[in-house]
Amino acid sequence: MTAFILVSGMFTGTHIWQDTVARLTAAGAEVHTVALAGLDGPRAAAAPRVDLETHIADVLAVIDSVGVAGDRRIVLVGHDYGIHPAVGAADRRAERIERIVHLDSGLPRDGVPALAAVPDQSLRERLAGADGADGTDGVLPPPAHEEWPRWGSTAGVPDAALDRLTALAAPQPLGTLLQPLRLTGAVEPVPTTGVLCTGNGTSIELVQMLVRLGDPALRPLTDPRVTFFELPTGHWPMLSCPAELTDVLLRAAAGEGHRLEPVDDTAGPGHLQPFLMDVPDVPRERHGNVDLYLPDAEEPRPAVVFVHGGPVPADARPTPRDWPGLTGYARCVAGDGAVGVLLDHRLHDLGDYERAAADVAAAVELARADPRVDQDRIALWFFSGGGLITADWLDAPPAWLRCLAATYPVLAPLPNWGLSETRLRPARAVANAGDLPVVLTRVGREMPEIAATVEEFLAAAKDCGADVEVIDVPNGHHGFETIDVTDESRTAVRHALRTVLDHAFGGHAR
Repeated sequence: MTAFILVSGMFTGTHIWQDTVARLTAAGAEVHTVALAGLDGPRAAAAPRVDLETHIADVLAVIDSVGVAGDRRIVLVGHDYGIHPAVGAADRRAERIERIVHLDSGLPRDGVPALAAVPDQSLRERLAGADGADGTDGVLPPPAHEEWPRWGSTAGVPDAALDRLTALAAPQPLGTLLQPLRLTGAVEPVPTTGVLCTGNGTSIELVQMLVRLGDPALRPLTDPRVTFFELPTGHWPMLSCPAELTDVLLRAAAGEGHRLEPVDDTAGPGHLQPFLMDVPDVPRERHGNVDLYLPDAEEPRPAVVFVHGGPVPADARPTPRDWPGLTGYARCVAGDGAVGVLLDHRLHDLGDYERAAADVAAAVELARADPRVDQDRIALWFFSGGGLITADWLDAPPAWLRCLAATYPVLAPLPNWGLSETRLRPARAVANAGDLPVVLTRVGREMPEIAATVEEFLAAAKDCGADVEVIDVPNGHHGFETIDVTDESRTAVRHALRTVLDHAFGGHAR
């Protein structure tokens, strides 16, 4: 028999599992829920000095209470914050755990506190300097009814369920977020399943793309013992779709699920494959974190500044300015008579957008100050996750900005990014773009969560009459310039290059 142990997340208790428990029990499973100190029942009113170790002990107590019959298999499910005490307990009882299910949660790591997985970036910043030893006496107040989306999408949650979630929410002891998780490594061989809620901004395709970028921390996700499921709902599937969640948990316990494709170290990841077109051999100069690709010209020429996406791990090698897709664009621009500008900006984490935006602004000024650049004819071209930074330039476009381009961009923060208070919202900023030409390359096989941000932007642009030209690549994927080497892709790239350069040159001879 399978014994499920369910661990709830921040501010919540065993009550959120009510429907899921009933359905799993009806399917013949044994089910236990973990009452976490300070969050559940009478103990929630006053639980002094509760920290992560307290909650790990709560989970261990339930594991130890489950019988050790030879046919009893424990599947440990952690939702949201609950994955941290779940993994901590599994590390100490690894021989008892058949599988760990990460239910729309992060990847706990040794030495890292649960605060690192909190989606709300502003809250992370406020609490990051707290004293973990003293902070355990404090609590984080639970969200008001309208504040729950800051902690994860409430898509699909019925109004009555959201009302109950709010009414029963308990303050989160700060020590549970600030105390680092300590792991011995015993948990590493335990099979795992990730259940991704696409309405909260994560999909299997997105995880696969991040794995291809080469982050060593994500490579273990390609282990055949790791499986994935998707649920088309928000962050609270036990409230929004308990029947579908029950089915997924039963299938996960049986070892089912999607397995990621391992990174082919011989062929290399997709973003390091050759650019889809032949490119001219032009001079390149390196100035700190900025590269200039120079045309054969005597007089100052327009410049196109290319802004890569992200987040990109800080230790990723090569860095984005040496990725073939981006260097291909920069070389093509230089071959057509303009200066191609490539930079490495510091978008290494979702909390890095402000400093990445500052890096972009500094690179633009460096380029404009170069005597080989016509400082009054600049174009900016953004890719993927760099798309949020377009908001700065749409909101107050300088006179010298002749064009803004975006290729398979992310044009709104995804729900689980915790950026509800960010100013970087292109759909809002486009109302102030005036007559600035915008060239948007849209791929037909985009990840749904990213495609939705593009449609939101286009709807806002239409409402305000912004000058947006859309170049469609119907069969293109995110990063199509190196993974979809087709005539359709080449046509789209040529069209985008020609259009951006026409705006940059503004009728001047090339």
